[in-house]
Amino acid sequence: MKAEKISEKYSCIASCPMRNVIAHFANKWSMLLLVILDEFGVMRFNELSRAIPDISPKVLSGHLKTLESVGLVTRILYAEVPPRTEYELTDLGKTLIPILNQLSEWGRNNLKEVKRNLTKGS
Repeated sequence: MKAEKISEKYSCIASCPMRNVIAHFANKWSMLLLVILDEFGVMRFNELSRAIPDISPKVLSGHLKTLESVGLVTRILYAEVPPRTEYELTDLGKTLIPILNQLSEWGRNNLKEVKRNLTKGS
């Protein structure tokens, strides 16, 4: 019976908060983009691309679109020649920053042990 309740709680993406977060924006690029936008404020696409040199333009664009669709990032398009697009955190996006900072702090505090554990398994 207990396993059934656990399964019910976590099986449906629509009703499970954890699966919903993971499915939409809990990946290395999205979380990094949120932290960068928090630190530097409004940024253009090329600035974000330079800030994360190992992300392809296609992947960056996709993650920005996802973050925009869930309401964490705002895209501002200026009708200029050439067109200018800027990105910034929404108020909702800003509510995630303390949590991401805690995750980062955990990483700083435990990175050596995690690396040590990884080398044990190799």
